[in-house]
Amino acid sequence: MEVSLCKADLNDAVNIHNIKVKSFKPLLETYQDFETSPGNETIERVITQINQSFTDYFIIYHYEVAVGGIRVVKKDDQIYSVSPIFILPEHQGKGIAQKVFTIVEKKYDDAKSWRLGTILQEKGNCYLYEKIGYKKTGVTKVINDKMTMVFYEKHL
Repeated sequence: MEVSLCKADLNDAVNIHNIKVKSFKPLLETYQDFETSPGNETIERVITQINQSFTDYFIIYHYEVAVGGIRVVKKDDQIYSVSPIFILPEHQGKGIAQKVFTIVEKKYDDAKSWRLGTILQEKGNCYLYEKIGYKKTGVTKVINDKMTMVFYEKHL
């Protein structure tokens, strides 16, 4: 499987925003989470994130087609966070995200641990993260009556 990452810069902001909105649209419609959903973020927010010194944004390519993105946030003491990862709906279920995590973990080989959050009700997402070694932290956050965030950590 041909999966690669390309570090994004400001010239990629519109493309990242468009892919992110399209990728998160089904979840936004299902859970009606207009406050925190990446699918409801503005282009300005993406630009701000790209400009953050502690953030690396990558466009995910599958056979040279842009199919998603991942934002890696550097925390303290070699702790990194994925916030968010997204794949266009028509490219989901192909193992792309799993490959992206392998690439990212190799790229940030100084990491002692990784953190991420996902929607508890999205069993496929939870299954993926658990399959690649993430463990639930026990922390959850109720967003609304349809959706709860669950947080994961992976120690290396």
